[in-house]
Order: sequence, then C-alpha cells, then structure tokens
Amino acid sequence: MLRLLALLVLLGTFTSHVTGPAWAQDAQRSECLAMAGAPPRAVPVSYRRVAAKADEVAITYAGHSTYYIDTPGGIRIATDYNGVYRTGRLPDIATMNRAHETHYTLFPDPKIPHVLHGWGEKGQPAHYAERIGDVYVRNVTTDIRRYWGEDSGGAMIKDGNSIFIFEVAGLCIGHLGHLHHKLDDSHFAAIGRLDIVMVPIDGTYTMSLDGVSEITKRLRAAVVLPMHRFATPLDEFMRLIGQQFEIDRRGGERTLRISRDTLPATPTVIILDGV
Repeated sequence: MLRLLALLVLLGTFTSHVTGPAWAQDAQRSECLAMAGAPPRAVPVSYRRVAAKADEVAITYAGHSTYYIDTPGGIRIATDYNGVYRTGRLPDIATMNRAHETHYTLFPDPKIPHVLHGWGEKGQPAHYAERIGDVYVRNVTTDIRRYWGEDSGGAMIKDGNSIFIFEVAGLCIGHLGHLHHKLDDSHFAAIGRLDIVMVPIDGTYTMSLDGVSEITKRLRAAVVLPMHRFATPLDEFMRLIGQQFEIDRRGGERTLRISRDTLPATPTVIILDGV
C-alpha cells in the first residue's frame, strides 16, 4: 500500500511538470529569456578573430511599421503586415496588430502559411510560442486604445496588441507593434533580452516620445530600428534616449545585414532609407 501511494505521488509530481503553465514551458525554450537572466558573455578577442562567421539576418524596411526579416534558414517574416508594404517574395510569417488597417489585413494572401494576429479571440489574449523553421516566435501582449466605431471613449482593449519577438541565429529581435502605454516590470520580464528592437516613434498615434524613449532606454538593445515615424524629428528622439545611444544613418540602404558577432558595442539607432 505504501509503495502504491509513493508511486502515485511520483506520478503526480511528473504530471505537474509536464502539464505546468504554458509560460513556464515557453521560458524553457526561449534562449532570449534565458540570456536575460544570465551574466554578460565574455568572449576573448583572440577567439572572436578566428571563430567561424556567424549566420547573418537581413532586415529590410518596407514602410510604415513593416520590416521584413530574412533568416539564414530561408524563413521570411513581415511585421505589422497589411499586404501593401511589399518587397520581394511573400513572407512565410506575417505578424499583425489591430490598431489600424495599416497594421493588419483580414484577407492576407492564402499562400502565406503562418498568419499571426496580435489580438486574441473571444476575450482571450493571443499566445504564440512556436518554432517555424529556424525561428522561434513568441509574443507579449499589451493593451490598446479604442478607435472610431469601438466606443472610442471607453476603456482600453486588454491584450489588443502584441510585441512579437523572433529568436534566430543567436539574435533576439523584438517589434513593439502599435504600443499605447508604458511597460511594467512584468512586460520587461516576459520580453527578456533584445539585441534588436523596432520602435514606433510617431509620438502621437502610439505613445509619446518621452514614453517610448524610456522603454527604449530600459530595453537597451544593441540596435534600435525606428518605425511608424511620420514627421517626427529624429533629433528629438535621439535627445530623449540620451547620449548612451549612437546614431547611424544609412542613406540609400533599406536592408541591414547583421549577425550576433557584428552587433555594435555601443547601443546604436540605425536609420534605414525610407524611415
């Protein structure tokens, strides 16, 4: 009888580990979350010189808040995809946010195999944590304001926006989406470490430049890629995020090719052509 009881306890413990919360399982698979809690990685200079070249990711600005990310494994991602801002072939993964029609389409090309809505259905938040080719895709939800036809004076729509995070080739790449409010500690913990972050800098339709600059400073990614700019003075954004960020204007270049080994040593705002 005692042996049977012990066996049942053991099985119960095993089951609780297997069927535990989804976020706990996601955390075990996310390298970016693991790196966020680890000390900085020290790599001897001599070793870096002889190490094999890391795989590069190509990031292309298409327009508004749409970037295309092409991975070493041939996966193509389009952020805030609405079908208008196109470059090259169709994406394999299209992420969307529902704030305006410029950030989503309900009628994407059926040849796109993975369409990821940043909003949930039936009151449930969107949840993604899956590997597609050489990319691990996950999201962190935030709230959004209501717009025309949605009781615009009412409370914010909970979990109506997603920050999408793409983990590929040793890089942690985040897209803040149509962000409408400051992030709290739980958001930053769920985001984890970011090497590259795409930040809306319109200062009005999303959030104030003061607010988004505070988020940018706290994330402290090696590369900041502005988006959703409209007529925002870049000098004002740079003033607010502080002197710890450098600026690199890439006139005539819409594509950034980057790897884990070529991340800038100092956090840098890279302005691609068209931004």
